[in-house]
Amino acid sequence: MNLEEYQNQVDLQEDWAPGWDAIDQAFARRYGDQEPAHFATDLHARALFGGDAFLDGYSIYDSPSGYKHIVTYGMTELYANEQAFGGEWSKWGYEMTLKLKENAAEDCFWGIDMLSNLARYTYTQERFFEPLQFIGGSGESLHIGTVSAITALLVVNDTEIDGVDTLHGRVDFLQLVGITERELTVLKEDRQQASTLVERMKKDNPYLITDMGRTTSYL
Repeated sequence: MNLEEYQNQVDLQEDWAPGWDAIDQAFARRYGDQEPAHFATDLHARALFGGDAFLDGYSIYDSPSGYKHIVTYGMTELYANEQAFGGEWSKWGYEMTLKLKENAAEDCFWGIDMLSNLARYTYTQERFFEPLQFIGGSGESLHIGTVSAITALLVVNDTEIDGVDTLHGRVDFLQLVGITERELTVLKEDRQQASTLVERMKKDNPYLITDMGRTTSYL
């Protein structure tokens, strides 16, 4: 599609959201015609209108491998924007994903809150995430109010959803993986251990699901 065709589509479809469609299409390649549970952020709470919500929504897919697969909408250019057309990267260049060992979509709300906080950090501090970067916390469970050895995060490329080239530029899917405080401590001492951690985790957990019941450390 060239710019003229893009402009024509904008004129034809007032609510066109090519970036949003690109995310849905990337997940459709994995999940077919599954209709995910979708949760939109309150319109008036969005940063565009002076609020503190920097994401427009989240979709939660049921994986046949037994976990919930969450993807964000809002780290990339979702809606028609002629100035964004043909860019190298779509806004921040990635959407975040998270795989949780939970029974219902509603059980994932704590993970959604965490992703919202990470998006707020990126937008307000202008600090984006990259594969094999680790994100420390307070030393407490990622799921506030529960007891868990999983206290921090490691960033990887999503193990199942490939990045895509969109009308607004490249979009990758960065998966947040829960890690233990012990693993975080080792990574702080030697960042090169991140690849080793991923390799070891994948032997037991090939999709890198975040299981808040995990007690074993791989470093």
